[in-house]
Amino acid sequence: MPIFDRAHTDDLLSFLAASPTPYHAVANAAARLEAAGFRQLRQAAAWDRAEGGGFYVIRGAAIIAWYLPAGAPAHAGFRVVGAHTDSPNLRVKPLADTGSAGFRQVAVELYGGPLLNSWLDRDLGLAGRLVLRGGEATLVHVDRALMRVPQLAVHLDRGVNDNGLLLDKQQHLTPAWGLGPIEDGALVEFAAKEAGVSAADVLGYDLMLHDVTPPTYLGRDFELIAAPRMDNLVSVHAGVQALVAAAGAGAAAAAGEPFSAIPVLAAFDHEEAGSESDTGAGGPLLGSVLSRVAQAQLGGSADDYARALAATVVMSSDMSHAVHPNYPERHEPGHRPRLNGGPALKTNVNQRYATDGLGRAIWTDVCERAGIPTQYFVGKNSMPCGTTIGPITAAKLGVTTFDVGITSLSMHSAREMGGADDPHLLASAAAAFFAG
Repeated sequence: MPIFDRAHTDDLLSFLAASPTPYHAVANAAARLEAAGFRQLRQAAAWDRAEGGGFYVIRGAAIIAWYLPAGAPAHAGFRVVGAHTDSPNLRVKPLADTGSAGFRQVAVELYGGPLLNSWLDRDLGLAGRLVLRGGEATLVHVDRALMRVPQLAVHLDRGVNDNGLLLDKQQHLTPAWGLGPIEDGALVEFAAKEAGVSAADVLGYDLMLHDVTPPTYLGRDFELIAAPRMDNLVSVHAGVQALVAAAGAGAAAAAGEPFSAIPVLAAFDHEEAGSESDTGAGGPLLGSVLSRVAQAQLGGSADDYARALAATVVMSSDMSHAVHPNYPERHEPGHRPRLNGGPALKTNVNQRYATDGLGRAIWTDVCERAGIPTQYFVGKNSMPCGTTIGPITAAKLGVTTFDVGITSLSMHSAREMGGADDPHLLASAAAAFFAG
């Protein structure tokens, strides 16, 4: 029978449904932080000395948020939960309107490494941001069956079930959204109308497709969940929940002992594309924010900031793999993480993950204090693993970092699968990590 925190998992599924793009994920995270008393700071504005409180910065589809405990010294280390807001998907090209054989279609580009077949024969919506004159951006979310990438009928591909499905990334993944001749500007006009703005004012856009099937519980006892974008909005949601809890605990203990470290959530964009951007983990965003916290908000020196980094620990949180019941041979035989077994500590001696012995010790202590189970993921020697923001952040800032994540199946599919217990266990671990 399931033991999960139903309220937490319900809230996660709502968050996933409301966040079809990284821009929506950031907006929804910010709304939750605002409700908890956090205040947005602008990168281009001066930051004043602060005596405490919650703050956040948004840049594109990335958000950095932190809580300053009252009395925190300028050299106080940071406890950072790192995650990413983006997921592999189909994104609209600059000249969006195309077509063939009497169909109106939308030109798309592959983002990240999606499981291509998972995007076939699904009802797809449209979402993202429209950038208007003057640089202002507005979000759009068309959450209904609007497009579809139809698969070729088996009658016209007789060998598909024996030889496997072969997809040409340019030719076979263009979605249809109507019949008739190509209409230049039709998609932007449609999106602008849905967003309540004039198409003439839309000078740029970042639009992408999403599966409109709602997130749901799965299984006889509802012990599983199926949803899009679990990789990696599960970690973003857990980080927000844990940071809000840390702020509440910090406010309640304002007259007592200060936190041993400053809790930070860093949710980056572009992890699935390599993290090398102004909003990715490979860019300067996190370091810039942490430097300004230590020096502008806490009144410290460059030496104080260097001391703070020396005392900083990053918990890089990204999805991990559970053993697949139909492909057990693809997994390392001595390490078989399962769904609902708790977050997995991820290791790779070639630094695809940043965990080392110190990181393992810190994580073990966190789990013991939180009273949650943990397990271990390591890739099979004959099968290279993926990577995360962990090694990138560690190298960028020179800070102790370890990699964790809840387990899943169907990673990078348009619809992924996980355990209903694990999201709350991850959030509990993040809260314990923030508490030091």
